[in-house]
Amino acid sequence: MKEFRPAKKRVEVTVGESVRILRELQELSQSQLSELTGIPQATISAIENGRINLGVERAKVLARALKCHPAVLVFPGWEVPLEHAA
Repeated sequence: MKEFRPAKKRVEVTVGESVRILRELQELSQSQLSELTGIPQATISAIENGRINLGVERAKVLARALKCHPAVLVFPGWEVPLEHAA
């Protein structure tokens, strides 16, 4: 059986874009995410648009609301070696 090579990454995603993508996949508005996290909607907008840094504490709060690991938000371009991806 022929081995497959992993696909090359085609798009670079910023931290803010990863927050927006996860939020939109869960069909949440910025206002709804704000209600879930206690983070002001204006701050969520600024994070998504790269105007302010996410920060570790906000990453933890957002990750809990978006049901993902904080590293998914903080390191959106991180590649996991094949032997660790399972």
